[in-house]
Amino acid sequence: MSSALTDLFPLPIVQAPMAGGVSVPQLAAAVCEAGGLGFLAAGYKTADGMYQEIKQLRSLTTRPFGVNVFMPQPEYADPAAVDVYAHQLAGEATWYEAELGDPDSGRDDGFEAKLVVLRDNPVPVVSFHFGVPSREVVDALHRVGTFVLAAATTPDEARAVERAGADAVIAQGIEAGGHQGTHRDIPETDGSGLGLLSLIAQVREAVGIPIVAAGGIMRGSQIAGVLAAGASAAQLGTAFLATHESGANALHKRALTNPLFVRTELTRAFSGRPARGLVNRFLREHGPYAPPAYPEIHHLTSPLRKAAAKAGDAQGMALWAGQGHRMARELPAGQLVEVLAGELAAARAALSGGGVL
Repeated sequence: MSSALTDLFPLPIVQAPMAGGVSVPQLAAAVCEAGGLGFLAAGYKTADGMYQEIKQLRSLTTRPFGVNVFMPQPEYADPAAVDVYAHQLAGEATWYEAELGDPDSGRDDGFEAKLVVLRDNPVPVVSFHFGVPSREVVDALHRVGTFVLAAATTPDEARAVERAGADAVIAQGIEAGGHQGTHRDIPETDGSGLGLLSLIAQVREAVGIPIVAAGGIMRGSQIAGVLAAGASAAQLGTAFLATHESGANALHKRALTNPLFVRTELTRAFSGRPARGLVNRFLREHGPYAPPAYPEIHHLTSPLRKAAAKAGDAQGMALWAGQGHRMARELPAGQLVEVLAGELAAARAALSGGGVL
């Protein structure tokens, strides 16, 4: 990673931006104060909502932080498939006594308005998910002193990130929890994506910009592994989801280590885009039938997910989690950063001394 960007955070630990209320200012601030790079998630928020969280975060820490923005999505070509899925979900609506959401509630997630805020009120780092911003967008952020990152799940996507002028690429392996950052209009859910270590190696050969590794990382020894493979930093999401400051629902936090949830799976059931979550009833029953329509399916199921959470029913919630979820630790976020840093130092010492990890 460029020395200027590395200087922003002493430890090679990045807290992944998790949309839906998880990456709250308190979480990002705790990570920043401990020496990592904390992130806010602008996804599913209005531009003003994002701005208010930025202001709140700045009141909690003076250290650099990042904001993640979702790219606008292309028009879905088969609205009839969304109608069929809505019909299938009618029983869920009845069960939870909730109305299905409007699938046509918006496609661009307030993208342009958020860019205006980020240009007028610059933040140290901005990352993008679900695609690559234009060179013009990247240049505009550079002019106000912002470092730009974007996610990629393949070497070709990493090349697109580099062509756009981004300062680093977030290489997201198939192990990652939550939404895959693939650039494809209709991404697959068949698990054919690249594992993180293979992805790092291929991206390293494909581009010259620094790599932030993401996907299933839960321990400092894994951070050491991705750094040794060629990454400049590691991005952790599920590991921070269980922390005290995380805004995740308590049911979601407990589910990470609940023996009832034994595995994760990529699914379109909740949003129409591939996302890795704990396998529960909703995912099993509806995942095979959800069309590749994002954000239409996200809007459609949003009231159901909220109703399930209100009813205390984890079987109807989107329990996003990476493959390492059983290794989650319920700690204060700052303490988790310290533990990870200690594990990283021990792993590096073992490697340099010829020891066994």
